[in-house]
Amino acid sequence: MSVRELVVLGTASQVPTRHRNHNGYLLRWDGEGILFDPGEGTQRQMLRAGVAAHDLNRICVTHFHGDHSLGLAGVIQRINLDKVPHPVTAHYPRSGRRFFDRLRYATAYRETVDLTQAPVDTDGVIADTGGYTLHTARLSHPVESYGYRLVEPDGRRMLPERLAAHGITGPDVGRIQREGVLDGVSLDDVSEFRRGQRFAFVMDTRLCDGAYALADGCDMLVIESTFLDEDGELAAEHGHLTAGQAARVALDSGVRHLVLTHFSQRYTEPDEFERQARDAGFDGELTVAHDLLRVPLPKRR
Repeated sequence: MSVRELVVLGTASQVPTRHRNHNGYLLRWDGEGILFDPGEGTQRQMLRAGVAAHDLNRICVTHFHGDHSLGLAGVIQRINLDKVPHPVTAHYPRSGRRFFDRLRYATAYRETVDLTQAPVDTDGVIADTGGYTLHTARLSHPVESYGYRLVEPDGRRMLPERLAAHGITGPDVGRIQREGVLDGVSLDDVSEFRRGQRFAFVMDTRLCDGAYALADGCDMLVIESTFLDEDGELAAEHGHLTAGQAARVALDSGVRHLVLTHFSQRYTEPDEFERQARDAGFDGELTVAHDLLRVPLPKRR
């Protein structure tokens, strides 16, 4: 069966704490795994979460601050140690290629895997697998940073009762899907529009157009909320969001499930992030992330 879920490997910003590892997030999307922002300790968190190197097909780095990228060295070496049998593609800001190369070759090891580098330097589509397109948009942070957005193509949902009413069974179901019409019965007569699912990953940023573009209409938005609202000046100074700001992005963008993460070490009580997000008006599904949490994507409407 296909699985679509977020596996949270770490939720700390800047430095890890007793209960929060550096960032790390795995999106399981059917048979693929996309690893976002592997901070220090990600390889061990993968072990604790039951995530194997073989599960990884893409690595997406938003920017090259250490809490989002220091785990690259270990993850890449583990991919090679385990001789992952399929290619792995790495996306990251092109301006940080020197950092990626340094982390990739931080120590000696034997390369056994085809690791493809696909740096990002503009907004738009960076990959199209047929099952989804992967988009990027520039964010507002002191160093170049990009968020990511995964979009499944729209499709059709076949309706068994309408198929039965028209006597369409067996191979004819596939035929009407391919050809659009069968013995005077159109595809519209026996199916309905199915909107593709959408997922967005927005890390270190101030409020900006890119954050809204990525979040637009998403079934799940994973977004940083480094600070609480009372520390909004600090957030703006350092290029971050507050809990209320992150919630307003989700509210204004029509997000169904909001996942808040990337918390400053100054805060120990996660309930306050949820309260401020609710106070900002977001009334959809809301998760305040913690390490090793698994969050399924919302069921289709």
